[in-house]
Amino acid sequence: MDIIAIIFGLTIFLNITLAFAIVFLERKNPTSTWAWLLVLTFVPVVGFALYLVFGRKLSGKKLFVWDNKSRLGVKKAVENQLQLLDEDSFPIPDHYQKHKDLFYMHLRNNDAILTQENEVEIFNDGQAKFDALIRDIEAASHHIHILYYIVRSDKLGYRIADALIKKAKEGVTVRFLYDDMGARRLKRHFIHQLKQAGVMVESFFPSPIPKINLKINYRNHRKLAIIDGKIGYIGGFNIGDEYLGEDPKFGYWRDTHLRIVGESVRNMQTRFILDWNQASKQQILQYEPTYYQAEPTGDVGIQIVSSGPDSEWEQVKYGYIKMIMEAEEYIYIQTPYFIPDESLADAVRIAALSGVDVRIMIPNKPDHPFVYWATFSYIGNMLEAGAKIYIYQNGFLHAKTIMVDGKLASVGTANIDVRSFRLNFEVNAFLYSEDVTNRLVQDFKGDMEESYLLTYEAYKKRSIWIRFKESVARLISPIL
Repeated sequence: MDIIAIIFGLTIFLNITLAFAIVFLERKNPTSTWAWLLVLTFVPVVGFALYLVFGRKLSGKKLFVWDNKSRLGVKKAVENQLQLLDEDSFPIPDHYQKHKDLFYMHLRNNDAILTQENEVEIFNDGQAKFDALIRDIEAASHHIHILYYIVRSDKLGYRIADALIKKAKEGVTVRFLYDDMGARRLKRHFIHQLKQAGVMVESFFPSPIPKINLKINYRNHRKLAIIDGKIGYIGGFNIGDEYLGEDPKFGYWRDTHLRIVGESVRNMQTRFILDWNQASKQQILQYEPTYYQAEPTGDVGIQIVSSGPDSEWEQVKYGYIKMIMEAEEYIYIQTPYFIPDESLADAVRIAALSGVDVRIMIPNKPDHPFVYWATFSYIGNMLEAGAKIYIYQNGFLHAKTIMVDGKLASVGTANIDVRSFRLNFEVNAFLYSEDVTNRLVQDFKGDMEESYLLTYEAYKKRSIWIRFKESVARLISPIL
């Protein structure tokens, strides 16, 4: 009995200590703080273990410092563009003049250099996207830089690996970076083959214990590929057979990815190099012209915007909110998870209540149950405000896109949830282009044909059990 009492007392003491740390020392977001206090109160032992895995803050040390950015030429370019904007002498085309404040915000708080001469190809099918990527890999002559959150040791994974191995043996410099948690199932043989062929391979935030990584948060969720400094890929597809629609659980995988040629590839390259330098001892410390060979082409304006827990700003979320605030006619959103914080939820509701045509498309099946039910709890608020909610039926929807008024769009890796806004490292392309936005809108309208429109009346008829699951999921949504 004494042992049980001691264990119980120790548990209570640890819970109180941890609660004190959360409230007074870590200074988390108040909503997240209350969610953790709720978990610690109702499941004290399990809650303590969960906090050790999910709740710890990232070290205050900056991961990506100005010194590295200065060496890569970022600081000077940002200062030049800010000066031109302040002097009102920056050459901005008329068709996105009204969005000047959006790219000023990204430039000022994210060092997101605006480029205006780019060409963009859109992929929403995994087979087409990876066929194009492999063709570009096979044509590479100088270097290949690859960063993906998830990499599988499956048919697609080995197809990519074989292409990289072949180029490495030809003398092309190949760097391959993956997230240690996202690619935790990656076989050692897969990595060994790459390294043996001369591919430089690194993992982001690795664990000292193979296959066991307790750092659930602060993962590198970015997906980037840069070929010869001239071609860049950015979007939602990871490397795995399920992204080709070959997993029976999900069926067809609907995602959005971009292939970019033009000036913006330079900024994608910088993002990759910063991430690589964080993970690898074989750092790229100086500006090398051979990595920045992108030439101006086309007329698409692009900013590559990054966000992560190493910054006090939530840059991608700020971009989403600013886009929504500028909408006059419509806002189309595709996201696998819709768990907005109050600021973004208010922005969407205000737009809908103001008469803007707000359409939100989400999947009809979960890949993470708690996240799925939390999504549906927030969807009810949007329906009340007059937003139209489409439930995608043709497989799984994983696209992270926002389109506004046929002039402005965002495509990238950031979902609409706290994890993407505060806990993971993300990257999005913000696009200032009527042509690209309208192509994305046409894809959205095509997806509407594969979806059903959820009405508020139908939503209110859901069962008590579903309402209970939504309520529980919503309570803990700030820490999902």
